[in-house]
Amino acid sequence: MELSVLWKLSYGMYAIGTLDGTRPTGCIVNTVAQITSTNPVIAVSMNKNNFTYEAIKKTGRFTVSILTEKTAPNVIAKLGFCSGRDTDKFDGKDFAWKALDGLPVVKDNCAGHLVAEVLSMTEVETHYIILARVKDAQPCTNFAPMTYKYYHEVIKGSAPKNAPTYQASAAQKTTSGSTTEKWVCSICGYVYEGDLTKEPADWVCPICKQPKSKFVKQ
Repeated sequence: MELSVLWKLSYGMYAIGTLDGTRPTGCIVNTVAQITSTNPVIAVSMNKNNFTYEAIKKTGRFTVSILTEKTAPNVIAKLGFCSGRDTDKFDGKDFAWKALDGLPVVKDNCAGHLVAEVLSMTEVETHYIILARVKDAQPCTNFAPMTYKYYHEVIKGSAPKNAPTYQASAAQKTTSGSTTEKWVCSICGYVYEGDLTKEPADWVCPICKQPKSKFVKQ
């Protein structure tokens, strides 16, 4: 079975926001789908290991910020490659956010915001499928929504291990016989092709802004 065929399915990039008690927290997901049009219901796929899932299970509510091609890479790096268990993702240092119906949303360059209430959670091996009723929907900008294809091919981002589309062998292996060096950011998974040692000392990862010392040669 060739799992790379699944990459041909359409995905987007979304920031999920909820509360850990009174503290805002959240994560990045690439699977949000509208299920019904009347009294709209959406489905969200989320890894069992995500702290955000634990918070949503307690609160029963969350937001969806629909990211666009204008979204700053720092948003994805902070929300997608750090854990809410030990990181205050909404500390305001890497991106601006605001409250919508008491829940956090990404403030800038989003196509829209949704507020949803959980209807049910269905368990599969590694993920939960969350069905939720949309309680509010607010448009933001007319920027093109960021697709997963755009994230991979233009921003050159990779999937974190908790993402349903993560495939380590495809994301990290080098082509047999290739002489091109590849360096992988240990924080966000960005792949640099070439001799990283020739970059200036102050060079940082274009996704998560970490220094060269965080890269591992493959």
